[in-house]
Amino acid sequence: MEIGLVLLRAVVGLLMAGHGAQKLFGWFDGHGLDGTAGFLQSLGWHPARRFAVLLGASELLGGLALALGFATPLAAGVVIAVLANAAWVVHRQHGLWNTNGGYEYPLALAGAALALAFTGPGIYSVDTVLGWPLAGPVWGLIALGIGLLGWLGGVTARILRPAGRHFTPNRLRVA
Repeated sequence: MEIGLVLLRAVVGLLMAGHGAQKLFGWFDGHGLDGTAGFLQSLGWHPARRFAVLLGASELLGGLALALGFATPLAAGVVIAVLANAAWVVHRQHGLWNTNGGYEYPLALAGAALALAFTGPGIYSVDTVLGWPLAGPVWGLIALGIGLLGWLGGVTARILRPAGRHFTPNRLRVA
């Protein structure tokens, strides 16, 4: 079982970290910050460059932490938040199946991350080395809560910052 958890963490975590490196640095045939910012702007996230950095860093750091089994529920929650936003904004309108551009792939990775939050990272993890017993129903629900809050934050950010407008606490002004 322990080797299975290491494999699951490595696959899901390193895939997420790779996506973050694509967005931040243009590695692995990625588009880098400029390309990612342009894509996010087309989806309604403004200021797009800040969201590109946030997205890339969340994928990279959340993925690496998940792969290492470090602060596993937090890492899983970050991964779930990123994937929930991708599924909702980019893939939802295409249905479930990936063959049609649907949300199957983000759902599978988010489900795997959530499963790791419930089961824990296993004995071959940074959490275990640090003596952090971060596993079980409470930690799984915390990861799910972090993921849902991140999803709601992403959805809300698109509403509060429509194209060409910047939200300030005192007023909404056209840029």
